[in-house]
Amino acid sequence: MSSKAKRVLPTRPEPPSPEQILADVRATHPADPVFLLPAEPRRDRDPSAGPAAAERERLYGQSRCYVAMNQQLQECRERLRARREELRQAGAALERGVAEMRQKAF
Repeated sequence: MSSKAKRVLPTRPEPPSPEQILADVRATHPADPVFLLPAEPRRDRDPSAGPAAAERERLYGQSRCYVAMNQQLQECRERLRARREELRQAGAALERGVAEMRQKAF
C-alpha cells in the first residue's frame, strides 16, 4: 500500500452579493465583449435566425429594463430612508415641544 498525502484545497471565496454584481455591471464599458451580441448569421443559410434574433433582442431589452428599474428602486429606497429620518427628527422635535408646553402649563 502506498500512502499519498492528501492535498488541502483552499476554501472557495464567497459569491458576490447582488449589489457587487450590479456595481460591476454598471462599471462595465458598453463595448465589453460580454454585452456585445454575436454577429447575426446570414439569413440565406439559416432561415430560423429571424425569430431567434428577435427573442435575443426582447431578452436584452428586458434585462436593460430590469437593471434600470432596479437602479430606480435603489434611488427611491435611499430617498425614503432620508425622508424617514427627517420625519423621525420632526417627531422628536414635536415631542420635545409638547413636553415643554405641558411643563409651562402646569
